[in-house]
Amino acid sequence: MSNESSSNNGKIIIGLLVAALIGSWIYFSTSKTEIINNYTQQVSTLDSTKNSVQAEFIAATAKIDSLNLQNTQLQGTLLEKSNDIQKLKTDISSILRKKNASDKELAEAKTMIASLNGKVSNLLADLGKAQEENKVLTSKNEVLTTENGNLNTNLSAATKEKERLQDIGSTLHASTFSIQALRIKADGKEKATNSAKRANTIRLAFQIDKNKITPSGAQDLYICITAPDGKAFADGGTLATREEGSKPFANKLTVQYEQNAVLPVSYDIKQTSKFVEGEYKVEVYHNGFKIGEGKTSLRKGGLF
Repeated sequence: MSNESSSNNGKIIIGLLVAALIGSWIYFSTSKTEIINNYTQQVSTLDSTKNSVQAEFIAATAKIDSLNLQNTQLQGTLLEKSNDIQKLKTDISSILRKKNASDKELAEAKTMIASLNGKVSNLLADLGKAQEENKVLTSKNEVLTTENGNLNTNLSAATKEKERLQDIGSTLHASTFSIQALRIKADGKEKATNSAKRANTIRLAFQIDKNKITPSGAQDLYICITAPDGKAFADGGTLATREEGSKPFANKLTVQYEQNAVLPVSYDIKQTSKFVEGEYKVEVYHNGFKIGEGKTSLRKGGLF
């Protein structure tokens, strides 16, 4: 009886220990599951918060990137504000790159994003104001450019007109024309004649009048002679005139002119062949302009 009682007691104790062990395992298993579930919930909540903050940051960054694309040459205060935005953007990005960012850090990032959006909005407003001011300035510049263009055109026209008037003003003028047919002998003796048969020289005499604009120095005069048959003496070449186009000339005569003084000029027209009867016309050109002319007629016969 004693042995049976002892054996039964042992079985009871073992049963109690097994029950305690199973109960402990069930307790710890249940507790661990609750901890894991609680941690998972916290992580899920944290990830959800981070994703929300991340989404807000992406939206703000898109505005900033668009802003940078449109305004690559900011200066002064606008540039300072843009730099502040870039720094704030970098600080937020540093927090969000952390794998285990805390609730406090995410809350700080959220506050910083709100500030970032405010700065971006202010900068956009400033840029809009600057663009309107630029439009006004551009419009004023266009008006000034047009006015300057008109002024330059008028100035250019005035300059050209001044040059034209100076050009005309500096052109010499000839007066008191005298054209005389002569017979000049070998010994140098001269005798006036109106006979084409006897004449061997036509002397052209005139004076250059005073001119206050023409500078002192050498001045080229071009002598053009037209015979009675209408043909021009073209021994000298061709002259480009201002009003008559190209014109053949007989000779170029260079004179030494003194500013604002009268200059007498004499020029003998000689030719190897005989003169013919009829009217000879002599024209004098300077600076492309005709400055004077004279005529003389020779008869067919006669002693003188």
